[in-house]
Amino acid sequence: MGAEELASRLEEVLAVDAESFRDRAIEEADVIVEGIESGAFDNPQAIVGFEYEFYAIDAETAALKRVPRRLLELMGFEKELGLHNAEMTTSPQPLNADGLRAQESEILARLRAAENVANAEGMRLVSDGLWTLPPAGESAYEYLTDTVERTLEVGNSSVASGEAGTNSRTVTLATNMSDAARYHAMANTDRAEAAGMVLDCPHVSLAAETAMPESLITSIQPHYQVPHAPDLPTYFNYAVRIAGPLLALGVNSPFLPADLYDDGAAPEDVLRDAWMEHRISIFETVLNDPSAGAGKVRFPHDLESVEEAVERIATDDTLVPMPVGDGDRFDDQFAHFRRKHGTYWRWVRPVFDGSNRSAANARIEFRPIPAQPTVRDSVAFLVAYAGLLESLTHLEHPVRELDWEIARENFYAAMRDGLAADLEWITNDGQTTNDTESVYADLFAHAEDGLSSRGLTDEEVAAYLHPLRRRVRQGLTPARWKYELVADEVASGESLAGALEVMQRRYVEQQAETLFEGSFADWT
Repeated sequence: MGAEELASRLEEVLAVDAESFRDRAIEEADVIVEGIESGAFDNPQAIVGFEYEFYAIDAETAALKRVPRRLLELMGFEKELGLHNAEMTTSPQPLNADGLRAQESEILARLRAAENVANAEGMRLVSDGLWTLPPAGESAYEYLTDTVERTLEVGNSSVASGEAGTNSRTVTLATNMSDAARYHAMANTDRAEAAGMVLDCPHVSLAAETAMPESLITSIQPHYQVPHAPDLPTYFNYAVRIAGPLLALGVNSPFLPADLYDDGAAPEDVLRDAWMEHRISIFETVLNDPSAGAGKVRFPHDLESVEEAVERIATDDTLVPMPVGDGDRFDDQFAHFRRKHGTYWRWVRPVFDGSNRSAANARIEFRPIPAQPTVRDSVAFLVAYAGLLESLTHLEHPVRELDWEIARENFYAAMRDGLAADLEWITNDGQTTNDTESVYADLFAHAEDGLSSRGLTDEEVAAYLHPLRRRVRQGLTPARWKYELVADEVASGESLAGALEVMQRRYVEQQAETLFEGSFADWT
């Protein structure tokens, strides 16, 4: 799509009145609450799903590469923010042995097919938390900040007077952003100032005109559909408490592209102050206004009721009101509300969805985990997350009494330090501990219990959780692996840019050998 056609689509988005859109979403929240009360969002059992994001690189150089839109269609993947991104969403499956095998098989089948298409074009899809090598001949700064401007005629109306008309406005389009109008609208709506559009992390300070810097990051997102929708808050509050420990296990983005670091930042400074999961801070600083308090991307508060979950989404700040058409699907009854999910950015978030009444569901999307080195590692997080929600909830695990502030502190400590973070946990016997081995012994025991209760054998449970147990035993995460490799290169006299290139190439090489059949445990 050219800039002119994109600008035309953007006109339609910017013509939507934010206040009216929000009012409709609030009205539609009543439809969801009524559906919950009538059992429309219940399931016969827990169901799991998965979102998996990738970025494309040149197969020879490992430099970032744009994915032609026709290739995305051939792959059967979806657009994400940047032209280099591709996303897969799996089909929901029951939480049992067959359902988990189906999840993994679907990921493998679709990813193999996508890789065949990409390889024919001299590309590879990489599963990683954050890219560090920009496209050939470009700096990361140029790629992330390049824009064009267009003038639009945008409709406007006065609700009070009933008068209507148009006005001209100049919009800014990110050159390397996907052509979905909602992505570009973030920088051009009347609420654009609610987004920070900056990178602000140790030794990196970049200001942009669009949300394009968010395209540095990629993630995996396990989904858990609760059996009984009114019980969602119980599951949700446990998910909030496991967010820190699971993030600490999954950290995978300790570095940004070399040219984004501030002038004068020595490699030793970058290494000393590096966070293990910069993806968290990138998402927050790009999409949050630093002067506006908590911001839209944040660690969520506990829920008291499912009605409160619905209300939070409906009344959330409307950053990008989108045009909504008529339809006869079940979820067209709350189409404005559904649109709000797209910018309801919480690290753990409730979702109410379903194209028909039988498919309607209340689920919890778990968003802290970056994309992992291999498929097996990625599936391990899906399985651990689902097993934990099953067991902690059904056994009424005492960690539910862990103060919310401590759960939040755990999360950001994990962002900074990974497995070295000082995490506080309450074990099954009610004891408070900061001992890493005790924390994860309790977590894995309950993940095992939850999976066993869904019919998995001991051997199946052990195989799924092995990649994560190995990380705890060795004290080694993907982020620490990257960090140590870069530190060794710098100690040998290599520049930061050179060290990052060595690390990124090694990551790609190791992944090529293990993506489908191995795990990160095979890298060490």
